[in-house]
Amino acid sequence: MGTASARAEPALRLLQLGAIAAVVAAGPWALFDLDRYSVPKELVLHLAACGASVLLLVHARRVTLSLADAALAGFLALSLASALLAVNHWLAFRAFGISLSGALAFWTSRALAREGYARALVTTLAAGIVLAAALALMQAYGIESRLFSERRAPGGTFGNRNFVAHFVTFGLPLLLLLALSARRGAGLAWATAGMALVAAVLVLSRSRAAWLGAGVCITFFAVEGYWRGRLGQDRRQRSRLVALGAAASAGVVLALLLPNTLEWRSDSPYLDSLLDVANYKEGSGHGRLIQYQNTLRIAADHPLFGVGPGNWPVAYPKYTFPGDPAFDPGDFIPTNPWPSSDWMAIVAERGLPALVFLLATGAALAIGAWQRWRRAPDTSEGLESFCGLLVLLALAVAGSFDAVVLLPAPTLYVGMALGALTQPAPRPVFERDLLDGGRRRLAGAVALTGLLLLIRSASQLGAMMLFDGGRTTSTLEWAARMDPGSYRMQMLLGYAARDRGRCTEVRRHAEAAHRLLPNHPAPRRLLAACRDGGRRTK
Repeated sequence: MGTASARAEPALRLLQLGAIAAVVAAGPWALFDLDRYSVPKELVLHLAACGASVLLLVHARRVTLSLADAALAGFLALSLASALLAVNHWLAFRAFGISLSGALAFWTSRALAREGYARALVTTLAAGIVLAAALALMQAYGIESRLFSERRAPGGTFGNRNFVAHFVTFGLPLLLLLALSARRGAGLAWATAGMALVAAVLVLSRSRAAWLGAGVCITFFAVEGYWRGRLGQDRRQRSRLVALGAAASAGVVLALLLPNTLEWRSDSPYLDSLLDVANYKEGSGHGRLIQYQNTLRIAADHPLFGVGPGNWPVAYPKYTFPGDPAFDPGDFIPTNPWPSSDWMAIVAERGLPALVFLLATGAALAIGAWQRWRRAPDTSEGLESFCGLLVLLALAVAGSFDAVVLLPAPTLYVGMALGALTQPAPRPVFERDLLDGGRRRLAGAVALTGLLLLIRSASQLGAMMLFDGGRTTSTLEWAARMDPGSYRMQMLLGYAARDRGRCTEVRRHAEAAHRLLPNHPAPRRLLAACRDGGRRTK
């Protein structure tokens, strides 16, 4: 996308606003659990990424694709084919939309970086990371809000302590970059204060995936950046690294010493989590191994296109067995929305070729960033590339043990960070000038797709608002019609109709829920409750 800096500013501002809004966007509707966090953030993701892309495309003169861009485009093409073949198209459209908008955020940020806006993007992303950490700490130390979830504290406006921990892990390289490249003392002070907040959240979250991601980043930085890259030989840089380390240490110590409102069951919760980082014989580690085993069986049965983006919970009940901690047959929603690994989700939902294309994208970005860092470690471009490599490492590790790029806010931040910090290879694999007609058609296609994604997210958001505050059956029915892909609403309406003895309505809602998630046992039990028109207990 070749465009003048002045024309690029509206796209920059939209991405910056979106980055901050993605952190604070959340709803107070406790009935909808994680959706009250993910849906508002999806709306922001689509608006920022698609809107900024259109603003750049209307002035673009040329399309240039590097190897990483081509691999990412291949991943999206395979994901789209998988979505068209999915059982639940509502889930597939939603999951594919997150991936598409994340890719648009990456490409748009890369174009903005070429216009000299890389530092502006990184500063905004770091501010969003620190804001997310501050909101999580507010919850940990007793600030109450309807936007916070008490079940998974301290998740702040992410609703889950693991999610916010993964998110702030990506902030470590960004804060490092800002500290080392700060032109004034105020910039360094801001980065070190942010590092203290991030370190405190990482401790309080007890997220082992985030701890592993942070540990890998710190180790790689110590070897490649400080020792081999000789960052520690420059007195000015060394003093800044000492300040960052001191701030992180202070954040850890204060998090361990200051009393908080988190209700852990163990007398030594942080030590227990540290000791269990590599424990795969019991607890959540053992449960992950079982879930991974069953998820790989899904992938083996659907190797080419998977079961469809977002359709892991549709297929998983067919592959579970008694005693599987990832499946609760007594709950009407017996599984999580995603498996505990990005990479497991992609291979099962989109197929092995899609996973290969995505890994190729990461590998191309990593190799290019490493080469630029090795060639010029003393330049701003080299340092940016090195920090981009750290972001990729954090993503690779955290995404191995939890859902990360399946979620909207991390997808936006990772896309923007990698776009700002990793530049394409000098020799593109594809390059073509855009004529006025082609430019308009491309911008129109992105705008139309973005509009569809926005309408979908807005309808889900409106349905949750209406259903949560609904006091009459007709209001609840309207909410379900606004979001015809909501399994939760159909089941809740079915249970309410069963309790009133209205079996015709029970069958209608139970059958709708069964069509959405045909392998879940709850809709079948609900249908059985009104077999032959009789009324039975739940």
